[in-house]
Amino acid sequence: MGFLHFDDSMDIIDNIEIKNYKKSKRYLTDTMGYILAQDITADYNSPEYPTSAMDGYAIKHKDLELKRLKISSINPAGSELKDEVVDGYCIKTFTGSLMPKGADTLIPIENVTVDGDEIIINEGVPYGFSVREVGENFAKGDKLIKEGTRINFTDIGVMASLNIVSPLVYEKPSVAILSTGSELLELGEIQTNSAQIRSSNNYILEAIVKKYGGNPIQLGCIGDDKQTILDMIKDAISSSDILVTTGGVSVGDFDFVKDVIVELGYEVLFKGVRVKPGQHIMLAKKDDKFILGLPGFAYSSTVTALLYLVPLISKFQKSDFRIEKVKATLKEPFAKRHKKAEFTACNISILDGEYFVDFDGKKSGTSAILTNMLGSTALLVTSEDDSSKEVGDRVDILLLD
Repeated sequence: MGFLHFDDSMDIIDNIEIKNYKKSKRYLTDTMGYILAQDITADYNSPEYPTSAMDGYAIKHKDLELKRLKISSINPAGSELKDEVVDGYCIKTFTGSLMPKGADTLIPIENVTVDGDEIIINEGVPYGFSVREVGENFAKGDKLIKEGTRINFTDIGVMASLNIVSPLVYEKPSVAILSTGSELLELGEIQTNSAQIRSSNNYILEAIVKKYGGNPIQLGCIGDDKQTILDMIKDAISSSDILVTTGGVSVGDFDFVKDVIVELGYEVLFKGVRVKPGQHIMLAKKDDKFILGLPGFAYSSTVTALLYLVPLISKFQKSDFRIEKVKATLKEPFAKRHKKAEFTACNISILDGEYFVDFDGKKSGTSAILTNMLGSTALLVTSEDDSSKEVGDRVDILLLD
């Protein structure tokens, strides 16, 4: 299986179908960030009756010409007022109160002076002023939130107003995270020789999974031993929807992940993509379970996780989420170095609503320079057919925040 064009690998991701989506009902306040698995439809009008939008006095609009009106009663919010507004009278009414029968307009308290049991009208208002009509917010039968919406605070507020206690949502996929390499040290582990390096990939991937809607299962690091890798992968995939590994998918003598995936009977969707950073990427599936093998270098694994793992997570929630791509203007030249799709760390700034990019402080070198992603960083996107770019050229960037 040869190395794929990057666009072809994205097409494979796009065409993945999950056979059995997992759904569950969750208590409303625990659904933030989940994908809705049902349409939310209003089962009543909001408001159900004409309602006051301000503190003031409910009146008949035609009585404004009288200039003085008697106050017949008070109408607090939440009360069931039986009094009606009759000619020459008004009822003191508060924000959220039902408008009394007979009233068609609310004159705010700022427009009147209270004189004993009367109001003096200092400034008139149009007919129907500050009266919320039936169904102003929404009408019975309106589809308010569509299935597939990522729930945010406003969605929670609307569902609360509809008394939806436990909406149906797509469950977040469980993502097991495993870094391979005998040279890797865990957090807090003591270095015993100079060849050992501190692992960062598994922690970056855990953060990415959390940020983009998955439930991470942190498995840490294991050495380059085929049987150990086989046992760990078998155990990990049995309790997760996606297993993402870093390292072990290249062509070295100790790169065993690719062999183990085949031994476990997984169908390899692709192995190797013409992309920089990355290239040695492997995606395999068996039923609704996936193994995504990413490169070992930190910058490579981070970028390829954003490109491949993020949309794969969204697939389990019946979504096609991708990292947002926008246009930007180059503030300095960009040298195209490879005949591959490239994703290059760049600095972003915004001027008059437009994005601009530069490379100040970004280092050139291997795919291990994770620090290039610190700060206000985006990824400059160039296809394998693109050439170098000049100052002022418009380019595509992926927004990481």
